Amino acid sequence: MQYSRTFSILFWINTSRVKNNQAKIYARVTVNQKRANISLKYDVLVNTWDKNKSRVKGNTETAHIINHYLDQVQLKLFKCYQELNAEDKLITAQSIKAHFLGVDKKHFSMRNLIDYHNDKMLYKLHKDTMRHYKTSQKYIMLFIKKNYRTSDIYLKDLGYSFVIDFENFLRSYKPRDHQRKVGNNTIMKHIQRLRKMVTLAYHMEWIDRDPFAKFKPVLIKTERDFLSQAELQRIEDLPVSIDRLQVVKDLFVFSCYTGIAYGDIMLLTKDNIVFGLDGNKWIMTKRQKNGAPVKVPILPKAKRLIEKYKGHARIIENSTLFPKLSNQKLNSYLKEIADLCSITKNLTFHMARHTFATTVTLSNGVPIETVSKLLGHTKITTTQIYAKVIERKVSDDMEKLLKKFENSKTASN
Repeated sequence: MQYSRTFSILFWINTSRVKNNQAKIYARVTVNQKRANISLKYDVLVNTWDKNKSRVKGNTETAHIINHYLDQVQLKLFKCYQELNAEDKLITAQSIKAHFLGVDKKHFSMRNLIDYHNDKMLYKLHKDTMRHYKTSQKYIMLFIKKNYRTSDIYLKDLGYSFVIDFENFLRSYKPRDHQRKVGNNTIMKHIQRLRKMVTLAYHMEWIDRDPFAKFKPVLIKTERDFLSQAELQRIEDLPVSIDRLQVVKDLFVFSCYTGIAYGDIMLLTKDNIVFGLDGNKWIMTKRQKNGAPVKVPILPKAKRLIEKYKGHARIIENSTLFPKLSNQKLNSYLKEIADLCSITKNLTFHMARHTFATTVTLSNGVPIETVSKLLGHTKITTTQIYAKVIERKVSDDMEKLLKKFENSKTASN
């Protein structure tokens, strides 16, 4: 059965509220004898209004401007009717009015997006990843406050300029807790997180266009710092009488010989030690960062450290292989160890993982595919960064050797 519908548009002036002989123009939408009035932005002199034509009389410039505006309103209202009809939505006088005014569409803001993202990703992303997102979100809201002088912004207003201006904001911003500006690669990470959130909004149809379509991130390649065999040996041989430094030193050395990251070491228990196919003891766990399985044979130096902490009061309480320490304290104490060992490199706990990849494994002929598995990398391209470091080191060593030969040749002449 075909449904019949009546639809009409009428312009009229409200003569019941005349002020200074002027009345406001209204548009009246009627659907099936139900009306909805829309107040328009023009007032006209009562005696210039043509009731029969629903337009302003005369050929004055003002009459032409208002009549042209009314023509545009009529076209827009008819288009609203067609759009609702095409989308098979309920058509009433009120729904056409709402569509015309744009109030039938919910406009989401940056704060809505951040709250939605954090709620949905709370149990999908690792807590450390969520912490990084919250830092990026803090910068985003600070940027909006400074650049737009408001506490929030509608996603529909995001464009390419928002991305570029946010990048410039980060490049000039000085965090209160230290004087150094945010580095280029850190800036790209903040923008990458913003991009992931905005892409989420785009897929949910909260926005009609992708403001990142023309943006290309620029990353500066950095070297992965690691300890040489001599530097690692200096740390191993360092006599330590302070308990906190001894624990930090042992945890660092353990990571150098297993490649296991700080967060994963803190969670290791005796249940993670199993016998491998070779009959020897292995550590089997999963990376917190990506859930990738990690299977590492226990080298003698790592085994001695596990044995050393058996029965330690702080591990009995937590049932872990090693005493627990915060990453912040760990890295702070490592600076003391670096000074005691005369190591000028910026010693961090993550450097132990780099040292395992380079000095302990790749430099000793372990194939890159094996190293990739030991580190729990999901892509071998991530491990290839270490291989490039090794190649560069070999090249530097050979250059030194060549210079020695040249000096020897010059001396003999």
